[in-house]
Amino acid sequence: MISPNTRRGFLRTAALAGAGLAAGRAVAADTVVQMPFENGERPLVAYPQKRPLLRLTSRPPQLETPMSVFNEGLLTPNDAFFVRYHLPLNSPPQDLDADTFKVEIKGKVNTPTSFTIADLKKHFEEVEVVAVNQCSGNGRAFSQPRVSGGQMGNGCMGNARWRGVRLADVLKKCGVATGAKQVLFNGLDLPLIPKTPDFVKALDVDHALDGEILLAYGMNGEALPLLNGFPLRLVVPGYYGTYWLKHLHEITVVDEAFTGFWVATGYRIPDNDCGFIAPGTTPGKTIPIARFNVRSFITSVAEGAQLKAGTEQLVRGIAFDGGHGIQQVLFSDDGGKNWREAQLGKDLGKYSFREWTIAFKPRAGASELKCKATNRVGQSQPLEPLWNPAGYMRNVVETVKVTAS
Repeated sequence: MISPNTRRGFLRTAALAGAGLAAGRAVAADTVVQMPFENGERPLVAYPQKRPLLRLTSRPPQLETPMSVFNEGLLTPNDAFFVRYHLPLNSPPQDLDADTFKVEIKGKVNTPTSFTIADLKKHFEEVEVVAVNQCSGNGRAFSQPRVSGGQMGNGCMGNARWRGVRLADVLKKCGVATGAKQVLFNGLDLPLIPKTPDFVKALDVDHALDGEILLAYGMNGEALPLLNGFPLRLVVPGYYGTYWLKHLHEITVVDEAFTGFWVATGYRIPDNDCGFIAPGTTPGKTIPIARFNVRSFITSVAEGAQLKAGTEQLVRGIAFDGGHGIQQVLFSDDGGKNWREAQLGKDLGKYSFREWTIAFKPRAGASELKCKATNRVGQSQPLEPLWNPAGYMRNVVETVKVTAS
């Protein structure tokens, strides 16, 4: 583990300046994983503080967690947590230092203030929340017809115990002015080309003050890894990762709705009950993407696994949603013809992965294993994949094909 006080030297050693972020190194020249979709070859690459992960792009880095990691436990290890950037860290990243870094609170507040990490720890209550961070396009590469954007499998998600202070407490100390409508968040990643819009996101004031959003400096008992937002990031439980700003250094309260590109144009879904439309069509009205829908995965059995027929084995998986909590997980070992209820595991909170388990005896030949979760308000998963032009919010009942003999 690299302590916060030595991050500056570490970053210099990693040669991050100029290139934006660490270049990474391949584990071996032939270490390539074939994902189950067109153009699905992905190299396994090791970056600073990261074990080998599936690389989608290098500048800026986009790294996907191999699905096998999710069978290691409910909390995703820091060194295996996925990485998603829109823009490179264009300012000198070797200057990132937890001792001198400040986050500025400005705009429609009574007392504009800047806080160091030490200030946050000293003046506000420290809290923790276990929450899933999931990229909006997690699973996009499975879209049919294909859509543009990062071609991710299902590994752009992770569950962690986040530590920090409540955004609401910080805003209240600064005094949110009467008439404020939204709060804007900006990180240290900046566009290389002047015409590229800066990555700024907005939340309504009521959401920002609800007490659930964190200014997080800790992750699974350690300081945030560089590639996951060191030294400070926004944690927005139940919401897609587009709102979880990394390297957060600027919070601005405004009295009108934000019209920046990444809210008014990007990260939007069809304005209907489900956020999906007929494949290949164009939506009319759109709205910003917001909370997760329900998802579940089998984690203990890999695609194409060879099993022993007639021998009982325990199947394990995970399920999660946008904060209502998982009520039930059903499992099928015959392609969805028959379903049985799985046993839910320990509850780490309504925003966390929820483990489920069930025993089954594989039948000789080929089988399709499926799982389907339902949350506490009755929302579930479709048996057939739904579609939208951006490939967002995939939550189909996933299938794992196996053979037993």
